[in-house]
Amino acid sequence: MNTEEEANRNMDKTGELNEEEPTSRIIRAAGGLVQNEREEVLFMYRRNKWDLPKGKIDAGESPEECAVREVQEETGMQEVILKDFLLITHHTYEENGKSILKETHWFRMFASGDQELIPQVEEDITGLKWIEQDGFAEMIQNTYPNILEVLKKAGYRIP
Repeated sequence: MNTEEEANRNMDKTGELNEEEPTSRIIRAAGGLVQNEREEVLFMYRRNKWDLPKGKIDAGESPEECAVREVQEETGMQEVILKDFLLITHHTYEENGKSILKETHWFRMFASGDQELIPQVEEDITGLKWIEQDGFAEMIQNTYPNILEVLKKAGYRIP
């Protein structure tokens, strides 16, 4: 049995870990690289890092549905258009003594830059900012490696 199968056998139908058996946990998530009509990218500031909107896939929800929902919830924008699939990233972290593998499905999206941005503070998002590629330097110095992968896959030049 591979690691993913082993972790999945310990999850219930909502994707939550069955606590009776200690093992790794896999969280499926989806998010978006949101561009506007000026080809700026929407970054969010959360927990002292620049990030892109993303979140856990709910039971019965497709990655595409999740990505749009998470962008809407985390940014306050309601007019979000799903464009195309970019890639799947993986990263691991520890939570409550358990190893967590997060698999995130990323999509390119479009939203008008004229929409009001409202950071979802209950998710620790303290800022939202449209950035043109020439302004990425600040963001890429203080972001996660997977976000750089998403930007590269979307065709942005990342040093």
